[in-house]
Amino acid sequence: MLKHKVVPKLMLPSPPRTRLPPPPPSTHFPSPAEVNPQNHIVSLLKRCASLRCFKQIHSHMLTLGVHKPNHLLSKLLLLNDLPYSLLLFSRNPRPNDYSFNVMIRALATIYADYPLALEFYLRMVRSGERPNHYTFPFVLVASANLESLYCGLTAHAPIFKLGLDGNDHVQHSLITMYSRCGEVALARQVFDEIGVRDPVSWNSMLCGYAKMGHAGEAVELFRRMRSEGSIVPDEVTLLCVLAACGDLGDSSLGTWLEGLVEEYGLVLNSFLGSALIDMYGKCGDLGSARRIFDGLAKKDLVAWNAMITGYAQNGLSDKAIELFYTMKEARVEPDKITIVGVLSACAAVGALELGRSLDAYASGNGLYHNVFVGTALVDMYAKCGNLGRAMEVFDIMPHKNIVSWNAMISALAFNGQGEEAISLFTRMINVNQGFRPNDITFIGVLAACVHSGLVDEGRRWFDVMQSAYGVIPKIEHYSCMVDLLARAGLLEEAWEFIEKMPQKPDAVVLGALLSACRYQKNMEVGERVVKRILELEPSNSGNYVISSKIFANSKRWEDSARIRGLMRERGVTKTPGCSWIEVGKQVHEFHAGDGLHLRAAEVYEMINLLVDEMKMEGYTPLMTE
Repeated sequence: MLKHKVVPKLMLPSPPRTRLPPPPPSTHFPSPAEVNPQNHIVSLLKRCASLRCFKQIHSHMLTLGVHKPNHLLSKLLLLNDLPYSLLLFSRNPRPNDYSFNVMIRALATIYADYPLALEFYLRMVRSGERPNHYTFPFVLVASANLESLYCGLTAHAPIFKLGLDGNDHVQHSLITMYSRCGEVALARQVFDEIGVRDPVSWNSMLCGYAKMGHAGEAVELFRRMRSEGSIVPDEVTLLCVLAACGDLGDSSLGTWLEGLVEEYGLVLNSFLGSALIDMYGKCGDLGSARRIFDGLAKKDLVAWNAMITGYAQNGLSDKAIELFYTMKEARVEPDKITIVGVLSACAAVGALELGRSLDAYASGNGLYHNVFVGTALVDMYAKCGNLGRAMEVFDIMPHKNIVSWNAMISALAFNGQGEEAISLFTRMINVNQGFRPNDITFIGVLAACVHSGLVDEGRRWFDVMQSAYGVIPKIEHYSCMVDLLARAGLLEEAWEFIEKMPQKPDAVVLGALLSACRYQKNMEVGERVVKRILELEPSNSGNYVISSKIFANSKRWEDSARIRGLMRERGVTKTPGCSWIEVGKQVHEFHAGDGLHLRAAEVYEMINLLVDEMKMEGYTPLMTE
């Protein structure tokens, strides 16, 4: 038997071991089970920047069953979709204090829906959730903007009960709320009870004083703030105090504040610059206002508006119009404040051409919806003599306030349409809005009676205004009544009316009667008025001129000369007449007898030529005064 030979195995060396490369990165997205879905959703919400993205995330949450109502609500409110936010809130079965606070804050700030903000506060209280220091500041903001003292007081009681009256934010909001509601004394009481006052505390009280017309108290408090030395005024501080200085008309105080801007190292930006321009404008210091305006490195619309309004309010209408054209050349787009300021300038100088272009601009840009623009257009057209267009604008205004009605009533009154003015007044008090007439309304009504000779009607409305509407007559109302009686020839009755006035008559009241005495040649009443008015207003040249003419009309030449001598003796000079004319984009101003206009020689040459031609047609000039 053959035996197989066993051959030993060949022992080969093992190959060297090599490290395999790592597997490629996985492209697998983790499933909801592999990650924390809530953290993932929160991360996505933080990066969400559009409503479309938000709705996708919300849909994803519903699919995963993730419930994060507060995160959703906070993000959605920032994306400015209130209806969706309200729907989301309504689907939350148990909203907590955070949910309510987010809604109240957004409604009181982002959406400015103050009634709804207060409604959510009431819902919060009724639900049993406890309001806190995040709730009350925004409840007070809503109350302040509604000027609802009742709502503010209703919030203050639980603030005190919950021990939140020492919270800084709550205290500041209380000061603002009471100030806006007209209870400045209560605001000051809250301020005085603050132990350690920060800049916001001081600014809240200062702005409260300034906005409510307590300018003197604002300046006094600012001086106290500086004297204590612990707080350095900031931009907000100076903005509030500058507004108060403007109301006081004290430009020297404003100059001091201008120096403080540099002292405290504050940048003269558009806000501070515009506030200084506005303050100097209200003080009548247009030179300083223009200096600030020209010195601003960047002029925004607010600065342009402040300067234009300053010119218009100080009677420099031609300057206001000129600056408006400069603003247009600088490609700055006007807004409603610009339009109102320039329209008032147009009304003052009769610049109807520019007024019409502003009307077209307002119409094309939807500004008729703004009651101030509409009212300014009514006033401009009326003063430029286009009463028909004034009435058209008034009728198409979608919103009217008492100022709008007053402007239209006065427009009719001063254009001799007294009966139409009174008819419009009757319509005003009978409309659904229930506008209640004020003192300005009755000035228009009485002026309508004056310019249309409606004596009995004027007497009736003068009596009714206090008995039925509680409007206490002011000097302007007495002046209208004196003018009404005097024009009707009832000079003795007008004098008796003046004698029975509860307040001392001013020069306007006496001047109305003096003019009537001149035209009706009533020396008996005229002499009484002359004596009284020259004592009351010794520097008004018009009083001397009319008084002299009254004596001259009665051929009392010595008395007439005596009055003119008295005028010279007291250094009173006659104020020259002034007129304007709009040509193209420029308003030209002329004063009687001056030659300051660049084309004065041509103007006078043309006047003389016209007078010569009139004489050839039989015109004889009146050479006596």
